[in-house]
Amino acid sequence: MNRLFTGTLVFTAALVLSGCTLPGPSGPNTPRTEDMSVDQMAQTDFNRTVTVAMRDNLDSLNRLLEKLYRRNPAEWRKSGAGDIETAIKRGQAAIESGQAPAPLRGLADIQILSVSLDPSYTGDRVAAFVFGLADTIVRAHNGKTRFYVTDALEAQKVYNAARNVEIAAWMLSTRRNSLGQPLLLANEITPETSNLSFEREFGQLVGRLDLIANLLDENLRRVGINYVQGLLFFNFLPVR
Repeated sequence: MNRLFTGTLVFTAALVLSGCTLPGPSGPNTPRTEDMSVDQMAQTDFNRTVTVAMRDNLDSLNRLLEKLYRRNPAEWRKSGAGDIETAIKRGQAAIESGQAPAPLRGLADIQILSVSLDPSYTGDRVAAFVFGLADTIVRAHNGKTRFYVTDALEAQKVYNAARNVEIAAWMLSTRRNSLGQPLLLANEITPETSNLSFEREFGQLVGRLDLIANLLDENLRRVGINYVQGLLFFNFLPVR
């Protein structure tokens, strides 16, 4: 085995096992990464792509949770929390654990989304709505938020999740109570104010999900193409 290759391999393994990170730019306006860890040895480049996309999706959902609570303070008060910060933490913990809010136990994904925007529902709509979105997205990824070489995802499920997010965003902006008032306040456009931050978060969620759905199909196709190319061009493996 080439000594240079061996040295590089040993150095890389040591770097990973020690939890070090390679130097790079950091800050609010730069791409985000994460510390290197042992489990990344069991991830392909594509696994890393899906894992990072899921991380960013969960971040978007956490931002939606906070934004909706701040626009609809009556909802977090329904949760029994003493203040909005506590309500936000509870909502984020529910998403991380996959445990639905108590009034919705036994329901999942699109069922919870439907209930959250039902005019007759009297519970915390924000917690139900955002948890329903999170459960829909995570279940489309086989209930996982980190992905490894043994994982197999279905493009159609991820694609369907993207469409469900679009439908949920539309319902959020159109559903009204018996008095004709929005069930939840979100985007706001007035002569004095323009707040489309909710629309941007939904757009980013849909964009990431559609990208992963397309890459899933492409990834499977490339496996076959790469195998055929290997046979066609007789790419032998190095032995020294």
